[in-house]
Amino acid sequence: QVQLVESGGGLVQAGESLRLSCTTSGSIFNINAMGWYRQAPGKQREFVAAFSNRGGTNYADSVKGRFTISRDNTKNTIYLQMNSLKTTDTAVYYCHLSALLNPDIWGPGTQVTVSS
Repeated sequence: QVQLVESGGGLVQAGESLRLSCTTSGSIFNINAMGWYRQAPGKQREFVAAFSNRGGTNYADSVKGRFTISRDNTKNTIYLQMNSLKTTDTAVYYCHLSALLNPDIWGPGTQVTVSS
């Protein structure tokens, strides 16, 4: 059974940076996409960034130019480098994986809090 575990969240001030990590355990095939979502208090979960099965990357407009998704296949880990953080980036960040013929997989989430 594939599991995702996030790490790297924390409390930072506006303008600072954080790097989130998501490590995958187990094997899964036919991955469609893997990336990050976030959910702020009182709001719906929203897309942040992801790798597509074609190898490209996609970003939400709100994070373009500030966030970068990357991966290390040798460590089964993807990263989200978050620069120039804003208070509006405060949320629980979830790692997500979708694969053909499998239900979506979510990590437990990691809290990111940006203070002004």
